Amino acid sequence: MNWLLVFIPVTVGLELFAPDRYPLVFMASCLAILPLAGWLGRATEQLAARLGEGVGGLLNATFGNAAELIIALVALRAGLYDIVKASIAGSIIGNILLVLGAAMLAGGWNRPEQHFNPAGARAQATMLTLAAIALILPAAFQTAAGATVEGLGRLSIAISVVLLIIYALYLAFTLVTHSALFVGSYVPGEKEAAVSVGRAAAVLALATAGIAWMSEILVGAVEPAAHELGLSDVFVGVFVVAIIGNAAEHATAITVALKDRMDLSLSIAIGSSVQIALFVAPILVLASFFLGPAAPMNLAFRPGLVLIILLSVLITGQIAGDGRSDWLKGVQLLAVYVVLALTFYFLPNEPLSSH
Repeated sequence: MNWLLVFIPVTVGLELFAPDRYPLVFMASCLAILPLAGWLGRATEQLAARLGEGVGGLLNATFGNAAELIIALVALRAGLYDIVKASIAGSIIGNILLVLGAAMLAGGWNRPEQHFNPAGARAQATMLTLAAIALILPAAFQTAAGATVEGLGRLSIAISVVLLIIYALYLAFTLVTHSALFVGSYVPGEKEAAVSVGRAAAVLALATAGIAWMSEILVGAVEPAAHELGLSDVFVGVFVVAIIGNAAEHATAITVALKDRMDLSLSIAIGSSVQIALFVAPILVLASFFLGPAAPMNLAFRPGLVLIILLSVLITGQIAGDGRSDWLKGVQLLAVYVVLALTFYFLPNEPLSSH
């Protein structure tokens, strides 16, 4: 797909000379992200061949989420807190339903079943459950009698600190004390093993910078383009922006699943959601103290967003807990994602507020 790199200058040209042609800017930036996501995926495979599936999955999740973090920080500066929350929720469910579902479907299409380490998958699913609980409680606190903005802000800060500590301990578990659970059984070929870690890391950094640049242009055009197509703001924030933001993880998870590397595929898909919930969301809450124009952002998500996160986490825990996958499991995850998307698509167009 390297020929699609031509859409990078096309996107920049449209942004400079035809910024009001939102649908064209949107489509061009989407096409520009695809080859960059492919570069990121290949570099991640090469690093995983050298450093192990767990480290490779973590690196892919981190670099893949860098663009989403940059976009969210830009939105924070503008005070678009509800849009940030919608994109966080969309990223979490997009990774564990759309990305993992597509990977299981693609990898299992020509195989009876694929296998991965169930203990590692259960550990990641448990972290997602913890994250869902942490997001439910602020929403419940907000609806409680006597809840104030100041109290909700203090609760969000406290929960954010706890989540960051838990994420640090999770990294120690996956990379140090129990790294064997996330190594996988894949044996790299000669071509993969010959690539240096430094070269692969440089490609990762270059691809991430390009994705962040194109994504920032895309976010500026996605809402007006979607409105021209009759899509609601909530649908755009939860699904459209999240799908584009997950392009890197999506491409890589499917690629490695086709090569029967499901340990790496799960580390990318589930690990990315864990990182969004336990690291990116708390960082954004703390960063809003310095970037936000008004009161800091809290962790009180809309009830509908909390519900879809909880439902997504529940079905992911069931499917990923037995150490095997097949194409039907992928279809089941994709079906849940489609049902959620249809539900939000038919909701009334209620604009997201700026606070």
